Amino acid sequence: MKLTFDQVARRAKKLVRDGEVGQAVGLYQEFLNAFPKNERARKALADLTAQRQDQGRPLQKRLEEVVSLFAKGQVSQSFSGASALVEEFPDAAMAWNIRGASAFRLGLLDVAEDSLKKSIELRPDFAQALSNLGTLYFHQGKMDAACETLVAAIKANPDDAEAYNTLGGVLYKLGRLDAAEAYFVQAVKANPKYAEAYNNLGTVLFDKGKLTAAQEGFAFACRMRTDYWSALSQKLYIQAILCDWSGITEFERVADRIGKRDQAIEPFTMLSYEDDPKHQLQRSQAYARTNFHKPPQPVFGKPKEKTAKLKIGYFSADFHNHATVSLMMGLFKHHDRNRFEIHAFSYGQVQQGQTRDRLLGLVDSFENVFGVSDEEMVERARQKDLDIAIELKGYTRQGRTAVFAYKLAPVQMNYVGYPGTLGTDFIDYIVADKVVIPHEYKDCYTEKVIYLPDSYQPNDNCREIADTKTTRADFGLPDDGFVFCCFNGNYKITPREFDIWMRLLNKVEGSVLWLFHSNDWAVNNLRREAKARGVDPDRLVFAQRLLEKEHLARQKHADLFLDTFNVNAHTTASDALWAGLPVITRPGKQFAARVAASLLHAVGMTELVARSDADYEEIALDLALNPEKLADIRRKLAENRSTHPLFDSERYTRHLEAAFTHAYDLYREGKAAQDIEIK
Repeated sequence: MKLTFDQVARRAKKLVRDGEVGQAVGLYQEFLNAFPKNERARKALADLTAQRQDQGRPLQKRLEEVVSLFAKGQVSQSFSGASALVEEFPDAAMAWNIRGASAFRLGLLDVAEDSLKKSIELRPDFAQALSNLGTLYFHQGKMDAACETLVAAIKANPDDAEAYNTLGGVLYKLGRLDAAEAYFVQAVKANPKYAEAYNNLGTVLFDKGKLTAAQEGFAFACRMRTDYWSALSQKLYIQAILCDWSGITEFERVADRIGKRDQAIEPFTMLSYEDDPKHQLQRSQAYARTNFHKPPQPVFGKPKEKTAKLKIGYFSADFHNHATVSLMMGLFKHHDRNRFEIHAFSYGQVQQGQTRDRLLGLVDSFENVFGVSDEEMVERARQKDLDIAIELKGYTRQGRTAVFAYKLAPVQMNYVGYPGTLGTDFIDYIVADKVVIPHEYKDCYTEKVIYLPDSYQPNDNCREIADTKTTRADFGLPDDGFVFCCFNGNYKITPREFDIWMRLLNKVEGSVLWLFHSNDWAVNNLRREAKARGVDPDRLVFAQRLLEKEHLARQKHADLFLDTFNVNAHTTASDALWAGLPVITRPGKQFAARVAASLLHAVGMTELVARSDADYEEIALDLALNPEKLADIRRKLAENRSTHPLFDSERYTRHLEAAFTHAYDLYREGKAAQDIEIK
């Protein structure tokens, strides 16, 4: 035989296409007789022989094998097998369904959609294919199509737990919490061991404020799957909110595993449980790997010349009466509109409020993108031709960091909302200062660091403090006793600082501790913990939520703000300092544990930054027992408030704008992102 192998292979493939598989086998055998050591020919013959054997087997048997591969997680193999089946049996609806499900897992969304639609075309009442297509639509953000398809799936199979669960997820995303809860309940009725549905039920109950019921939902999920780390993290987070400190022991048993290996968790849930920036990095990276599948990236052409105005896009769910935006109002007010074009993208459920009304007059455009798909949000953002896109939520509730994976702008930043790294390769910078990210912890952040010269946190020096005539008695406080306070969220409180607080109460006669009322369970648990430490539970006084200006005004009735450790006071520290209330903090390692120290440095009150837990307790006790020292501290704070950088909104804005300009210039010059220090 004088033919080369390539010539033989071409002839053999044509014979196979013509249905002459036996002749193709004979052709390869003849070639091997002449060239017995040709491995390519040997492999081609083996593959063709296997294919011939497959064609002789019943369709059902081969379908079962493909389904088994999918169930075992061998998705590439199941996709290949299903693709071969639909070539051979184009009317096999199940084969098209498995091909679609496998393609979805592989990120081949167009192939998945076409395959699932073909399956449904062949069998219009095919519940599993309808459920899979509905899930695909949900993933794509096509909420109306997802609802319609999932309703059809449930009609075809009223016992389809997955369809109930996915439809609940769609409705949850649309903010229809009651309807979502009902479908999650139907899912667990259809499958009482459905861990994911219990987890989702816990999520919606949490959002509805049903904290203990939510905790129970997450606990059920954990019982169904003992390694369900995301459900466990949410259960532990709720326990922190309830000040149920039994969760700390449970966390310590799994601290080296939870969220850092196979199964991602929401990194925010663990911030209060440990102060370890390396662990937080690992959790953020795991979360990013699991949740952000990078689509094709746009090519941002290098600008030929320097733009007259940089276009800045701020993205948040909190453009309403919210703490973060309250701090940022000074920034929006002072942005140089001759040099910067400011665009706000709001994806939060809250659609109104005084803060939003003010903001509308401080930006060039305001886009309400609540409820739109990721793709639509990306498209609307790109229409603005942004130079810098800024993520204000990160891994906090309602965050949509996933849209940044599409690249909304050539430069992208993590700013203010999440106190830590996002662990991605598509966020270029994190805005910080040398207190919140000291050199020794810089390798715990995937972003390049923008070091502002004072504090990373913006502030509004026009925030109004109500002129009230209230007395201590109006808030349940003693007329003469010393008032320690901490208005931080209750989830930040751990036994470590609480033990110190109780010792202070025992040492300062007539003193009380004024705390924020987060929920009734936390109140009861904290009072029980106080009693266990020999403190009258009535010496813990709880403050209800007030409007911002009234909340600022009531702080005149406190003497000293005591910070929490793993997660510091952030906005609450700025509130206290703006209202003239001294704050004592003890900085830790991670970003969240160093914020109050950053603020105190920027307002020139470093004597209130403790070096250790013992130093923290000693400073607090000294000020509580020496009224003249406390008076000096308060006078100094009152003076520094107007003379130091923390509350100089215009100075802050110029520094941040300098950072924006520097970061964009690096991009314009074709350079990679690098650390930036603003002097």
